[in-house]
Amino acid sequence: MAELFTLLCYQPLFNLLIYIYNVLPNHDLGIAIILLTVLVKLVLFPFSWQQLEAQKNLQKLQPKLDEIREKFKDDKQKLAEAQMNLFKVEKINPLSSCLPTLFQFPFLIALFYVFMDGLKAQKFNLLYPFVANPGQLNDTFLGFLSLTANHDIPLALLVGISQFIQIKLTMPPQKAKKNDGGNEDFSSILQKQMLIFIPLMTAVMSYQFPNGLGIYWFMQTLLTLAQYWFMEWVKKNPKTT
Repeated sequence: MAELFTLLCYQPLFNLLIYIYNVLPNHDLGIAIILLTVLVKLVLFPFSWQQLEAQKNLQKLQPKLDEIREKFKDDKQKLAEAQMNLFKVEKINPLSSCLPTLFQFPFLIALFYVFMDGLKAQKFNLLYPFVANPGQLNDTFLGFLSLTANHDIPLALLVGISQFIQIKLTMPPQKAKKNDGGNEDFSSILQKQMLIFIPLMTAVMSYQFPNGLGIYWFMQTLLTLAQYWFMEWVKKNPKTT
């Protein structure tokens, strides 16, 4: 299984990264990582577009879902039936926002390992015959940021803030609801915790892992935000597309 993953996912992405690095005039590994991130995003664009559309559709249904949850809060079976009927009437697959992620997941894991482990010269034995061996990589981005080092606070903060903005935009709006005891219910508390916990966890991971991975995370999030805003623009200006 590991050999198949290396052959089909890790090795192609690793070779593409080294190829981009070789053709860049200044051999800047950081720019090569950014360009590779853009290329992968373009290849997976239809799947991520489908995922964002599914998330938007679920956002629109959120008020009706909240009404159903309130109406059948004491009957889980009727609650499930009512939710499924609503999805059927609205012609929305609740799993449609998850399936594109499952398809992209192997590529994202492969990119993770490329940036974590592929920057070492020992990995050059995985290069294809038509990809030149650079001998040694210049691991400095723009002349000052080492991509193999870690513990870079500004980069970790950028990654965390961008992740916060992405979750804030794509998370379904939800009014704070009270339970019978007058306290905020579990779903409202969980949503608020996710809004803080996930960006914080991402920032901590970016701080602990090599900066090359942080650059990838930051660019991936920026591209996702750009795609989200482009989708909103297309929906508001259908005659121009």
